[in-house]
Amino acid sequence: MSVNELFTKFTRVWIPDPEDVWRAAEITRDYKEGESVLHLRLEDETPLEYPVGPKSNPLPFLRNPDILVGENDLTALSYLHEPAVLHNLRVRFLESNHIYTYCGIVLVAINPYEQLQIYGEEVINAYSGQNMGDMDPHIFAVAEEAYKQMARDERNQSIIVSGESGAGKTVSAKYAMRFFATVGGSANDTNVEEKVLASSPIMEAIGNAKTTRNDNSSRFGKYIQIGFSRHYHIIGANMRTYLLEKSRVVFQAEDERNYHIFYQLCASASLPELKDLSLTSAEDFTYTSLGENIFIEGVNDAEDFKKTREAFSLLGIKDSSQTNIFRIMASILHLGNIEICSERDGESCRISRDDLHLQHFCRLLGVELQQMEHWLCHRKLVTASETYVKTTSSKQAANARDALAKHIYARMFDWIVEHINKALQTSYKQHSFIGVLDIYGFETFEVNSFEQFCINYANEKLQQQFNSHVFKLEQEEYMKEQIPWTLIDFYDNQPCIDLIEARLGVLDLLDEECKVPKGTDQNWAQKLYKQHSSSAHFQKPRMSNTSFIIIHFADKVEYQCDGFLEKNRDTVYEEQINILKASQFQLVADLFHEKDDPPPQKSSRVNVRPAKSTPRAPNKDHRKTVGHQFRSSLHLLMETLNATTPHYVRCIKPNDYKEAFSFDSRRAVQQLRACGVLETIRISAAGYPSRWTYPDFFSRYRVLMRKSDMTSADKKLVCKHLLETLIKEPDMFQFGKTKIFFRAGQVAYLEKLRADKFRAACIKIQKTVRGWLQRVRYRKIRKSAITLQRYGRGYLARRYAEYLRLTRAALICQKQYRMVRERRAYLRVRQAVVTIQAYTRGMFTRRIYWEFLLHHKAMIIQRSVRRWLRRKKFRRARDAAIIIQCAYRRMRAKHQLKQLKIEARSAQHLKKLNTGMENKIVQLQRKMDDQSKEYRTQNEQLQMVNVNLGSEVNKLQKELEQLRGQQGGGGQLEEVQKLMEELQEAQAERKRLEEEHSTEKLGLRQRVEELEAENSLLKSEKEELNQRILQLSKSSTDDGSSVSQREASLQTELDAERQRYQNLLKEFSRLEQRYDNLKEEQALTKFHPGHRRNPSNQSSLESDSNYPSISMSEVGDTEDATQLVEEMGVEKAAMDISVFMKLQKRVRELEQEKKRLQVNVDKMEELAKRRGSEGKSPTSERETADLTYNNLKSQELESENKRLKNDLNELRKTISERASQNSSSNELQDSYNLLLSQLKAANEELDARKEEVLILRTQIVSTAQLQEKNEQIENSNNVPEENNSEEPVDKEEALRVCHGLCESKNEQQDWCFLNEDGELGLAYQGLKQVARLLEAQLQSQSRQHKDELEALHTQIELLKDDIEKKQEILNYTMSLSPEAQVEYSVQQEITRLTNDNLDLKELVEKLEKNERKLKKQLRIYMKKVQELEASQAAAQTSRSRPELSRQVTVQRKERDFEGMLEYYKEDEALLVKSLITDIKPNTVSATVPCLPAYILFMCIRHADYINDDQKVESLLTSTINAIKKVLKKNNDDFEMTSFWLANTSRLLHCLKQYSGDEVFMTQNTAKQNEHCLKNFDLAEYRQVLSDLSIQIYQQLIKVAEATIQPMIVSAMLESESIPSLAGVKPMGYRNRSSSMDTDGGGPSSYTLEALIRQLGQFHAIMRDHGLDPEIVGQVVRQLFHCINAVTLNNLLLRKDVCSWSTGMQLRYNTSQMEEWLRGNNLYQSKAAATLEPIIQAAQLLQVKKKTSQDAEAICSLCTALTTQQIVKILNLYTPLNEFEERVTVAFIRNIQNRLQERNDPPQLLVDTKHTFPVLFPYTPSALSLETLHIPASLGLDFLVRV
Repeated sequence: MSVNELFTKFTRVWIPDPEDVWRAAEITRDYKEGESVLHLRLEDETPLEYPVGPKSNPLPFLRNPDILVGENDLTALSYLHEPAVLHNLRVRFLESNHIYTYCGIVLVAINPYEQLQIYGEEVINAYSGQNMGDMDPHIFAVAEEAYKQMARDERNQSIIVSGESGAGKTVSAKYAMRFFATVGGSANDTNVEEKVLASSPIMEAIGNAKTTRNDNSSRFGKYIQIGFSRHYHIIGANMRTYLLEKSRVVFQAEDERNYHIFYQLCASASLPELKDLSLTSAEDFTYTSLGENIFIEGVNDAEDFKKTREAFSLLGIKDSSQTNIFRIMASILHLGNIEICSERDGESCRISRDDLHLQHFCRLLGVELQQMEHWLCHRKLVTASETYVKTTSSKQAANARDALAKHIYARMFDWIVEHINKALQTSYKQHSFIGVLDIYGFETFEVNSFEQFCINYANEKLQQQFNSHVFKLEQEEYMKEQIPWTLIDFYDNQPCIDLIEARLGVLDLLDEECKVPKGTDQNWAQKLYKQHSSSAHFQKPRMSNTSFIIIHFADKVEYQCDGFLEKNRDTVYEEQINILKASQFQLVADLFHEKDDPPPQKSSRVNVRPAKSTPRAPNKDHRKTVGHQFRSSLHLLMETLNATTPHYVRCIKPNDYKEAFSFDSRRAVQQLRACGVLETIRISAAGYPSRWTYPDFFSRYRVLMRKSDMTSADKKLVCKHLLETLIKEPDMFQFGKTKIFFRAGQVAYLEKLRADKFRAACIKIQKTVRGWLQRVRYRKIRKSAITLQRYGRGYLARRYAEYLRLTRAALICQKQYRMVRERRAYLRVRQAVVTIQAYTRGMFTRRIYWEFLLHHKAMIIQRSVRRWLRRKKFRRARDAAIIIQCAYRRMRAKHQLKQLKIEARSAQHLKKLNTGMENKIVQLQRKMDDQSKEYRTQNEQLQMVNVNLGSEVNKLQKELEQLRGQQGGGGQLEEVQKLMEELQEAQAERKRLEEEHSTEKLGLRQRVEELEAENSLLKSEKEELNQRILQLSKSSTDDGSSVSQREASLQTELDAERQRYQNLLKEFSRLEQRYDNLKEEQALTKFHPGHRRNPSNQSSLESDSNYPSISMSEVGDTEDATQLVEEMGVEKAAMDISVFMKLQKRVRELEQEKKRLQVNVDKMEELAKRRGSEGKSPTSERETADLTYNNLKSQELESENKRLKNDLNELRKTISERASQNSSSNELQDSYNLLLSQLKAANEELDARKEEVLILRTQIVSTAQLQEKNEQIENSNNVPEENNSEEPVDKEEALRVCHGLCESKNEQQDWCFLNEDGELGLAYQGLKQVARLLEAQLQSQSRQHKDELEALHTQIELLKDDIEKKQEILNYTMSLSPEAQVEYSVQQEITRLTNDNLDLKELVEKLEKNERKLKKQLRIYMKKVQELEASQAAAQTSRSRPELSRQVTVQRKERDFEGMLEYYKEDEALLVKSLITDIKPNTVSATVPCLPAYILFMCIRHADYINDDQKVESLLTSTINAIKKVLKKNNDDFEMTSFWLANTSRLLHCLKQYSGDEVFMTQNTAKQNEHCLKNFDLAEYRQVLSDLSIQIYQQLIKVAEATIQPMIVSAMLESESIPSLAGVKPMGYRNRSSSMDTDGGGPSSYTLEALIRQLGQFHAIMRDHGLDPEIVGQVVRQLFHCINAVTLNNLLLRKDVCSWSTGMQLRYNTSQMEEWLRGNNLYQSKAAATLEPIIQAAQLLQVKKKTSQDAEAICSLCTALTTQQIVKILNLYTPLNEFEERVTVAFIRNIQNRLQERNDPPQLLVDTKHTFPVLFPYTPSALSLETLHIPASLGLDFLVRV
């Protein structure tokens, strides 16, 4: 692009300014190339003519678009130059309060001089695992990048922190180490990370001091290597120090301090352990009072001293060593206060013997006072021939004293560093390390000495390494993208380094001058001038001969030569050192013994000096100068850094006044130039600094493309065509493999074209809109004019019409007036005539009236007289007639009475009365004849039976006589008597059973009556309670608020207490884990070859807990009830549990009746078998008698069973009516009907079993008949003796049957004899049975009708709800636009299909589960059938008669189990192994949920049953330990953790349910209460299991959070759930550098659907494992809190996602999450409330942010966000194009003022590690233990059911 295209009107530029360095301006006139003046307008509207020249004053720098201002990465700026960098830093620092900014690979950190809440553990967790460019710039991001590259590239890393004093280097390094300590915590709990952090307070105390620029300035450089294991856990650390500023010990400038440790000791001098140091205030000591200010504002030296001592203790330095350290430090202070007095000659000096500080110094160091006093004022001179002792002047003695103090402090510093390194060392092999270099930045002062020279020399070396690394990265990027590149020219400071360190360089000449006996600083300076005057980097000042100038990479620095030689030599008198070596304190002596020195001999106290002593060679270390040592250590450091991957942090000091968030542009520019940031910019700008991926470029600049290009699928080709069209110079861009590379300014040009395109589109839109507005305005004016005309013409017409009306009205008025006048005159005349006529006519009329009145009165008098006379005559005649009638009627009545008496005595009347009775008598006679015929037939039948029985009795008597004759008769009679007695007993037993059944029936009827009475009583109580509740509700309205507040406070206290307890439990689990790790480590260290215990012989030794034996219990119910409870829900089932318990009790009674019948059948079977084996049945009569007896008995029992069934039906009906009356909802009725259907199914099963018993009975009888016939044939051929030996048994049975039949016959005969109308009784009995059957059928039909009716009602309700929902959807759809309607309908259809799909999946899963269950049952039944067949085959082979081989198979009857499992003690290890250690959740997926828990509890019940406390304790302890081991082994398996959480909680519930405590027995059945534990109380083990459940829950949360955490940011913030909504902005270096981990697809591969799918998997796993719904809700709530916290934290730390489009995306995503909660019935689990902060954050991104009304709306909207979070989001809000406006600073200040009243917590980020207190509600089991089936796949054959 040409200059004419760039410098056009309205283009903004930067011009130099003496105060602000750079100033913004705008071009007001297009610039033509060659013009000498550029017309500008400043920001304050001041015009300016800026002179332009090709050499003297070039064109100004161009400004970046506003959309790029405030970028996280400076390399993302289109124009890369100094003013752009400075402005971007200034905007971020002042307006957004962001102290970190990327500049390529450099992190620029500006010291805010204020404590910011951005370094907490939640911030570390937010940055951990994230790519460097994904989050806002932060020191934690650099540390995470180093940690990630170390693990990924297997290469050591370094973080180089530099900057001038006060810029925040030490704090940055400390936070980096804190990050490594948190993320890479030690695996073996050796607390190495804590020791690494503990070294910081120690090093700050002994190495930091207050300067004019910084209150906590590091006066040394350090390089800390943090070692990591192969698993990247911290295993140790090592520290190297560089160039301690020893001169500060003896000298401080004004307003500066010595090292902190001295002031800490003085502030703590009153402590008892420091009394011996003889310290006072710091003002009393010379070395601490030279700066004249011993205090630092806001710093408590005494508290810091406590922290220093705690750090010493943590690092393993003993209290005695600490005391010795403090003694040495105190001795330095006393040494500085020793007063040296000058003698008169001026060449010598002395120290007073009474000098108190000298005594303290010698006492504290354990040296001799006289020797120290002597050698402080004298020195020894050694020549080749002799040795001299020379006095020194007071100045030389003071210098020697100060040199000694510095030397002592330096040795003490090195000793402490050495011991810190020893404490941080480890025995493990170091796999890799990360080094943190905290070193001084480039320094230039008014007076620069040897220290500044060394510091700047080190920075030259670091800058060279930095430049080469940046250049290397740039070239690697070009090669990776395979684009042509040329060598980039960058500044190489190797000549400057050679000037300093090369042969005959500055350091070489300095060392050489130090070796000269009388070398001076002036001589050294002259040598420098002579040697380096021709060097380009060396200059001699004009006005000085004792200074020199070196041109460094950052600036020119003038160094003063004074003191260079002395500081380089660092001379200390050897005699003083020898005195210290002879100290009586071992630490002091060890400090000054060199490594090569032999150990001192204690016997040689005094050395005798010879006349001529051979001069001893000085120590090798003493001969090394400070410069030489520093150069060597610096070379070692550079070698280390070059072997690592460096990461750079450049700390900037914003001002010299330590004001918070104050930015001095001039100071900032100086430091940017000095620290290499601008060099990085220059290198980047020399190549292709702007880089875009093809999709991002296409998305950003597609507005510049043609419509034909948009349809192409190859975006890369489209981008190439576009750039070739827009940018004519091909060198301005390059196409890489995945990115497009642009020269500096090209992106700004593209942004300008894009803005021009948008501007042209806006102009066209504005033109069209304005034209439309004008047309609308014209039409409105025209319409108004027409309206005015219309109204005007109408007004004139109305005026004319009014005139005509008035004229006509006047004529009418005249006419009317004249008419009225004439009419009034006429009416007056007429009225007068009428009046005269009226009076005349009235007079005549009154005369006639009086005449008529007189005539009328006369007529009235006549009429009255005549009427009185006639009435008198009528009364006289009527009285006479009445008297005659009465006499006649009396006569006739007497005559009729006589006739009736005569007729009553005749027989004809009786015949008439009896005519109807004859017919009735005939009918009754016929009926009696019919009944007599039936009676005769039945009597004949009975006679036939009697005859048959008589014949049988005769036969039996004959047989008895024969038997008596054969055996003598005595024994047979006794045997017959016994049989008779047994028959009588059987009859008595029968009567007793009948009485019991009758009493039971009466009891049932009474129970029904009691239930009805109880029902009425409950109704009355319900009404009373409702009235009382109404009264209480009225009375409680006043104090409701206080009660609710009290409840809320109690609830919060309960949650807090639970949280504290669970935190303690978490800490306990952590310590337990630590103990296990240590135990394993100890086992590894003590390992030796030999025998190793296997699990079988080790199980008894691995108990971790020693709790006493305790008892436990469980609940049981049928499997159908369990399934019913699961279908109904716990709450509904709990409502019907009382009714269910009563019905269950009745069912058990019926089962007992069934068992009794079964016992009778078994007796019959045994009798048949015994007969078959003995084969001694003599006659067919006995067989018929036996069958008859059994038939009678079975009929009797069947009738009794039917009666009980009817009673049960009545009970059901009564309870059903009661339930329907009491239930207030259809849900209760439905649940009750489900229970009835369950009982109905059970009864049907009972009937089926009874039918099977009858079938078996008939088969047995038929088989017995065939068998006896065969036996009779065989017995006829056998010897009679054999028959005699076995015959009495069969005879006894036969006699019993005969007596029973005879008694029954006699009873029938007696009944027939006593009742002549017996036929009517039989008929009545038959009708009664028929009526009962009909009634039962009617009841079943009515029940079916009710069920169908209720089902229809429920279907109607469902259809109504469906219709209402569809109506709401239709109304909502009609209110939308057509496009929205289509989108909404598609969305609804997708939702419907998804729900249908899920329903079908659930149905398929249920069917598969039922299929597996049925298959398993089928296998069990097949096994039973095989066992029965095998037993039959064995029985058949054992018998000798082949005729029995076709006998019918008899099914085995189930035993009555008590819900216990028995095992042997030696099988306990196998039980634990099979049930816990080796079990997989999928092996028991098709069985009852929590099956292992039930099996374990049944084993515990048996141990309790047999009262074996050791067995209980051993089993529980082994179970708990095995569960812990399984969870430890599968610590990242969600399914296994969920499985054992469900089983552990179920085992805990069983221990509670069957414990026998009344609190837990309220919902138990009677059978479950019978199963309660009898002997032991297991309350303590319940607590242990509760703690274990909490630990498993916490592990489950940890595993789930670890699974979903990588998905959250990508799914919630980055994935485009709403396509084409997100915008694209230019990226910086961090988003395009090699630090991005793109190998595995990265987190961008996760979508919201994937996250919801993962949550669905978690929910399905927990549901399938039978986990309590309350716990599932708590898990989901915790996971949703994690989602909210991670999403909100990333939103608060990422500027690129704080936009309107992200807010829309985020709101949609949260709505999908809420929809998932509703779809899984989890909305009531408080999980949705945890998403409230992120929902409000999304709304905050979408609302307007301009006016005060908007501010008020934001304050009322964002109640779940803190003030810091709201302000942070507003600061981060970034418009995606220039048509959006940024949030102004004034608006943010307005928000802050409005939110001042809030008491929000200080932290910015949400704590991702926060866990809600978990609550395990008691949920009893409805499963019956005795019905539990154990699958064969578990391999638990050694368990025996009891």
